[in-house]
Amino acid sequence: MITVENLTKDYGKTRAVDNLSFSLRPGAVTGFLGPNGSGKSTTMRCIVGLDTPTRGRTLVGGTEYSKLRSPLTAVGALLDGKAFHPGRTARQHLRIVAATHGFPSSRVDEVIDLTGLATVAKKKVGGFSLGMGQRLGIATALLGDPQVLIFDEPVNGLDPDGVRWVRQMMRNLASEGRTVFVSSHLMSEMSQTADDLIIIGRGRLLDHGPISKFTESDRGVRVRVQGPDMEAIHSTLREAGWNVVDLPPSQGFPTGAFEVPGAERENIGNLLFTRGIELHELSELRSSLEDVFMELTESSVDYTSGLPAQNQL
Repeated sequence: MITVENLTKDYGKTRAVDNLSFSLRPGAVTGFLGPNGSGKSTTMRCIVGLDTPTRGRTLVGGTEYSKLRSPLTAVGALLDGKAFHPGRTARQHLRIVAATHGFPSSRVDEVIDLTGLATVAKKKVGGFSLGMGQRLGIATALLGDPQVLIFDEPVNGLDPDGVRWVRQMMRNLASEGRTVFVSSHLMSEMSQTADDLIIIGRGRLLDHGPISKFTESDRGVRVRVQGPDMEAIHSTLREAGWNVVDLPPSQGFPTGAFEVPGAERENIGNLLFTRGIELHELSELRSSLEDVFMELTESSVDYTSGLPAQNQL
């Protein structure tokens, strides 16, 4: 388990993490989300002892990282996919790490096979692509067979097959009872991978909980309505007290199309049926994880596109 207690980290006059607290449960993949500069990487660095908190503390299994008897068998981390000696081969790098920490050489072969590095194991790391560097970083993190895994943007530079492989690997690790903590900017990937989410902005906790809280709740529910007489539908719903939001034709919607936020499809359908108004579409829509993320972090983003949240990439 990872526990972060009132973590604050200052770099001079800049506060990267601000009184942040959370805990992660074993047997789950926890996604760590936030805009660029929100403090995700700093938090992860504090957890593995690469940065010293200004205040507060981080614990792995109830112990600070610096006090762990065998850190790499407790925590495996990928924080920089290029943090390797460029003149060494992938196998040499892994053998050095294994020998330094007393791991058997057979473990090197295991993680090479596990991470798909067999065909490039004898090649120098300096010629690796970003994706291959990520795989080597993951292999290094897995060397000690740790119970806690920390991955900072692990799918960065990977092709679709590699992204799928990382997703399945994290799910498998969690199914074995391990704690998996992963940051990513890919909302669609997090929605498929994570069990829990922690969302931060400007170093502060914005929200957290099971992913269903963000993808299956009533938050952002709306009903899209279309029919041959949009004017009659529009006026009927407004007279009934519904808030009708017009959809702009510039975004590909037909003229007169609209949605009704916070509505229930059955109620709208029943009302229009009793009024004898024909419908061609009555669909219930929910905000995606990306929509919810953009809404939560709107005030924590330094640079925005100026588009509505649901249209930002």
